[in-house]
Amino acid sequence: VQLVESGGGLVQAGGSLRLSCATSGNTLSINAMGWYRQAPGKQRELVAAITSGGGSTDYADSVKGRFTISRDNAKNTMYLQMNSLKPEDTAVYYCNARGSDYDPSGIYDYDYWGQGTQVTVSS
Repeated sequence: VQLVESGGGLVQAGGSLRLSCATSGNTLSINAMGWYRQAPGKQRELVAAITSGGGSTDYADSVKGRFTISRDNAKNTMYLQMNSLKPEDTAVYYCNARGSDYDPSGIYDYDYWGQGTQVTVSS
């Protein structure tokens, strides 16, 4: 499974951005996906997560009510709609996919990451 993020950029506080994560490969093997972020000098943290069918979502307390995670399985793409952005949302945002696949050696679990996209919110 390969992941490619897009949609980051510079926005003023109070503005909006939508991140996209395009997936390719054996996408049917994905069990859950999520968005993480890492600000300078801080640990990477979970922002939002969604199950493969999109039926269940979870959010960090800091983004609840402002961010929305979604998936379009027909397009093999996950999104993060970010509204009411704050300077503290500034970070590199990463797409993550977890699942199980198989190869000649048998079944294995995986945990893949995209390359990241920069989001900068100015005050």
